[in-house]
Amino acid sequence: MDDELDSGSTAPTGTSPAGSNLHDWNTALAAPAPDASGIDAAHSDASGSNAASLVGATDTESGRGIGNGTGPAGRRPSKPKPEWRDPAELPGVQRAHTGVFGEKLQALDDAARLVRAVMDSIDVNALSDPEVVALTQMVERTGRPVDAARVATATVVGYRSRSALGTESLAWRLGTSHQTDLLSRLTGTSVWEMKRRLVLGEKVAPRMLGGIVREPEFPFVAAALTAGEIGIDAAEAIVTGLADYKVHGRFDANQTQVDGGEAALVESATGSVFGRTPGPGDTDTGTDPVCTGPIARLGASAGFTFPADRIREMAATWQAVLNPDGAAPNDAVFEAKSTFSFGKLAQGLHPLRGGVTPELKGIMQTLFDSFLSARSAPAFPSAEEQQRIEAGELVPGEILDERDGGQKRADILRGILVQVAQDPRTPTMGGMPPTVMVHVNAADLQAGVGVGWIDGVEGPISMRTINQMVDNGGFRPVFFGGTGAVLALGDKVRCFTPMQRKAITARDGGCIIPGCTCPPQWTEVHHVVPWQHGGPTNVSNGVLLCWRHHHGIDDAGGWKIRMVLGLPEVKAPHWIDPTGTWRKPPQHRAHDPKTRRQDE
Repeated sequence: MDDELDSGSTAPTGTSPAGSNLHDWNTALAAPAPDASGIDAAHSDASGSNAASLVGATDTESGRGIGNGTGPAGRRPSKPKPEWRDPAELPGVQRAHTGVFGEKLQALDDAARLVRAVMDSIDVNALSDPEVVALTQMVERTGRPVDAARVATATVVGYRSRSALGTESLAWRLGTSHQTDLLSRLTGTSVWEMKRRLVLGEKVAPRMLGGIVREPEFPFVAAALTAGEIGIDAAEAIVTGLADYKVHGRFDANQTQVDGGEAALVESATGSVFGRTPGPGDTDTGTDPVCTGPIARLGASAGFTFPADRIREMAATWQAVLNPDGAAPNDAVFEAKSTFSFGKLAQGLHPLRGGVTPELKGIMQTLFDSFLSARSAPAFPSAEEQQRIEAGELVPGEILDERDGGQKRADILRGILVQVAQDPRTPTMGGMPPTVMVHVNAADLQAGVGVGWIDGVEGPISMRTINQMVDNGGFRPVFFGGTGAVLALGDKVRCFTPMQRKAITARDGGCIIPGCTCPPQWTEVHHVVPWQHGGPTNVSNGVLLCWRHHHGIDDAGGWKIRMVLGLPEVKAPHWIDPTGTWRKPPQHRAHDPKTRRQDE
């Protein structure tokens, strides 16, 4: 295999690569002729499902074999596919560590040892704030040239391992199936990371056009990457954002504008101005000279430097500049449209599928932010609040909300939908308001075991959820005969009437758990003494709870509620209030003496 490696397309040490070693990403430059029989075998069934098994190895991007197995006619390539060996054991690779090139490899190894030695001498955890900030920036600056080198080497290895080369492919000669397989084995890095480097490398590597070496498709990004001034993530954001307008030639964008957008994004990502330098035939006339030389750093930018996430957003803005009708088309046929659907039940959840337009996202995001920010600011008790805490009238401290952002948004959306469903202006279905029909066995309901089923929904729901729904909306028993026929439909029971709900709302004003900002129209009515334990369905046994607190009210060690003289009292969990004191929740502002005008 080492002989195969030496006879391949690698350039001799100290010389510049030529011919097939140069990049030809967009011109399909003729490659070295592969073994004919192997390629024929690979292409004989390239579209069939057995192509990979026939040829042994397959290019993952094109799906075509590279001629290292037998074809349908039993023909075999003239060379058997080598077996994988650690490249460090190959004599050719060992020879690469000698001579002038070996000295360069040794210099890189020494640099790596120096970085490790410096970091070993630093106790990062013991650094002061200014020191750890300075070190973070310096480590990033040190790593960026290495990132650029990783992209460059992966790109060359990937190009020399392309499947079109057949048995001349570097991947084939080293005993691997395709370019990313080879790169992953050489580096110990994931295939996904290797694909990422290859995709970026295609756009920032030099090209061969008509036998002449041309600059990369993205010369500004390539110059900044080589100079170590831009990271891979920011470079990817620029290349991905502008690729359709430059590389693929879509949307008929003005290429001068595209180049200007690339330069502007690189400047925003690096804080440096990159531009063309004077070329061999340029003359300095003193008035706006036109430079045709290579792109290089010209100086510091007068603007701000932005992180990669912001660069991605700025690239989207440039898309609108380069092609407004493509980024946000006015034509109704091409205009983006929001869509929404449910996926199949998996692990107790129905995944949501679809997407929303920027306008709809803006509406949703503003609504979510309004409710999520209600408790975002830290608060400290005033002197009056401290007195109320000591008197047992106020739960001390901030109430910890263990939900993550996604769970909070889901609960906000639930509250909005429930409010709409309960609104009398909502269209009815068969003369009835939108009602969730839950089916559960009466014996299971009394015993508190089993599951229930919602019409039109494939997944079961727990008895805990059923009790919560019945608690708030009541239930209507259906009586069946021995043959399964419906005998009778009972009256709705265990249900607070609209007037009772209004009275409870007037008293509580919203969820009674301290610190909860759920508005009253999103709350549910909860039986303090459970209905199945004899609790009546009246105002003095009902309180308002948001869905989240209602769902967890029966948890051991959670919030406790009792009624005293027609008014609710709550006891916080031990981790919130170790004293276990029963306290009155915040009263509705209409009845709170602190918010009413006092007569003189």
